Amino acid sequence: MTDFGDNFSSSLNTENKGDRDLQEFLFVEKQKAQFNAQIHEFNDFCWDKCVDKAGSKLDSKTETCLTNCVDRFIDVSLLITNRFAQLLQKSGNM
Repeated sequence: MTDFGDNFSSSLNTENKGDRDLQEFLFVEKQKAQFNAQIHEFNDFCWDKCVDKAGSKLDSKTETCLTNCVDRFIDVSLLITNRFAQLLQKSGNM
């Protein structure tokens, strides 16, 4: 009877670990998808904002606009990420 209990408990631990691994994998993949979606959104926004007409080269005004747009996008993304991390940390301490 002890063997059955030990095997059953071991089986549950293996299943739980598998579930956790799967959940972690899905979480990471979801984050990657969200990041890629943000990149596409950023590309669309900055392109529409900065590029009047497509050509073989970017003029200095367009290049500066794109650079500033990218920098602001990164700043805002970091700000939001840090704010969410703070909120998660606070909710974890309650």
